[in-house]
Amino acid sequence: MNDTAALVRSWRRQRGLSQARLAELAGTGQAAISRIESGRDLPTLMLLERIASALDCDLTVTFAPLSGSTPPSS
Repeated sequence: MNDTAALVRSWRRQRGLSQARLAELAGTGQAAISRIESGRDLPTLMLLERIASALDCDLTVTFAPLSGSTPPSS
């Protein structure tokens, strides 16, 4: 399971939503939510925005240097 999968599942459960209800609120299918939560599918940014909105969450996308690497200079 990847970080996205774990976060979607955790927030959904915290909000007391079924996969079917989250899918309905996000405008997608229950199977799509299942694939995302299992890590079998990586959602598009647009779908992530809809899921975050359905979960009443902010979506933040960042780039961070890997351990031991230096971020690029501007």
